[in-house]
Amino acid sequence: MFHTCRRAIKKSFAFSRMLHSSDSVLRRSYLYKSTSVDSDVIVYDLEDSVAPKDKDYARNNLIHFLGTGRAPDPSRVAVRINDRTTEFFETDLHDISKVSGHFTGIVLPKVHSVDYLDHVASIVANYPSVISPLRLISSVESALALMNISAIASWKARRSCVLSALLFAAEDYCADTSIIRSRSRTELLFTRSQIVNAAKAHRLEAIDMVCVNYKDDDYLKDECQDGRRLGFTGKQAIHPAQVSTIQSTFVPTSAEIFRAAKIVHGMEQAHRSQKGAIGLDGEMIDAPMIKQAERIIHIAHAAGLEIPTITS
Repeated sequence: MFHTCRRAIKKSFAFSRMLHSSDSVLRRSYLYKSTSVDSDVIVYDLEDSVAPKDKDYARNNLIHFLGTGRAPDPSRVAVRINDRTTEFFETDLHDISKVSGHFTGIVLPKVHSVDYLDHVASIVANYPSVISPLRLISSVESALALMNISAIASWKARRSCVLSALLFAAEDYCADTSIIRSRSRTELLFTRSQIVNAAKAHRLEAIDMVCVNYKDDDYLKDECQDGRRLGFTGKQAIHPAQVSTIQSTFVPTSAEIFRAAKIVHGMEQAHRSQKGAIGLDGEMIDAPMIKQAERIIHIAHAAGLEIPTITS
């Protein structure tokens, strides 16, 4: 999976999952090829995309690859392990934790309640080789997870682990709830909004669902714009071709940057004149809008986008 956002930005990115057919099982040649992907985070998947008979082989190949020095920068690497109901969970967690200096987080699938996070933290606390704290990414995949989303998002960090993001696994969620997907995505509006709200309330990243129509760039862009409007800070990708579209969409547009620059400039002038609210193009601008404008400028600057100089 390619978690995609602008790499310089802490709060928006492309999250790319390295999916593979069961016969590739994270082969070393495939792993080295992944270094050419320009997503902000690459998630190496040990779960759904690896057949049960290949789990050990895939895990060992990944651990070897991460320790070679030829893997992507650790800040760009995450690993999705098998969920705790499987026989592979503890081995995944134990073995991957041995190379914790070579990745930035662990994606936990099927997190339905906080006891899952407690369970992981208690296990990791007994691993002396772990570079603490491990960053956990909680995958929302069920109706129960959504019912417990506030408790999950408010989970208190342990010495061994800290929760850094909520990730929406739409296909799993729909399978659990019998929701029928449509191109409009209206059937998922409530769920996605709940995830974003919980994440923002607790200062977590909110990572939007995969766009399964990976050959339809127009639809991908529309879905990205929709996710950004809802407040998601990044989006999952399942194909390298999706990365650039996600990255370019999850940053401010030139029009947004220009407007933000005008607001910030107007604010500075108003402060010099000891005024409160300011007017801009016939619209009254107050403190919350100024805060939004400052955030847009911050993101644009971090992404290396041009910020116009306003002089009048």
